[in-house]
Amino acid sequence: MAAVWSRRKDTAADEVLIRALYEEHGGALLAYAIRLTGDRAAAEDIVQETLLRAWRHPEALTNSKGSVRGWLLTVARNIATDRFRARSRRPTEVAESPTTVPVRDDHADEVVDSIVVLDALEQLSPEHREVLHAIYFKGHTVAEAADALGVPPGTIKSRTYYALRRMREAFTSQPAQLHGQVVAMKGVAG
Repeated sequence: MAAVWSRRKDTAADEVLIRALYEEHGGALLAYAIRLTGDRAAAEDIVQETLLRAWRHPEALTNSKGSVRGWLLTVARNIATDRFRARSRRPTEVAESPTTVPVRDDHADEVVDSIVVLDALEQLSPEHREVLHAIYFKGHTVAEAADALGVPPGTIKSRTYYALRRMREAFTSQPAQLHGQVVAMKGVAG
């Protein structure tokens, strides 16, 4: 068997070396790797990687440097430890489901829209702005907004109508400027 441990340059000798290692130590390696991982498939991968490292480092397989099995078990333990550490560094992958919302790549359009809306709101009179705030942001009904602002419901309706009309005019009167803002924001976000 000592002749098998010395590595020759031909592939036949390499195959004989790996076969002999597996026949002599494969069962113990597999049992040890299963105990380490608790998973037979992962353990088989560890055994395969261990034998590959043994093939790459035949100088470690001489009995004069210690037990061959001890070296193989140490390599298997190191591989299992490396795999555990690599898994613990990566975030856990979560499959998409109805309860998990997929991550959106680009929200620049929403940012630009909110900037444009806030700018248009700033151009309104304080009375119109507070009516829109009560109706749309707080979700009040016309009657609730009237009570909160201390004005008749008809005034709430007319202020809402004129405020929305003024905002619509602000959006349509400067489409080129808005388009420029959208392009500029996409360039910053992209």
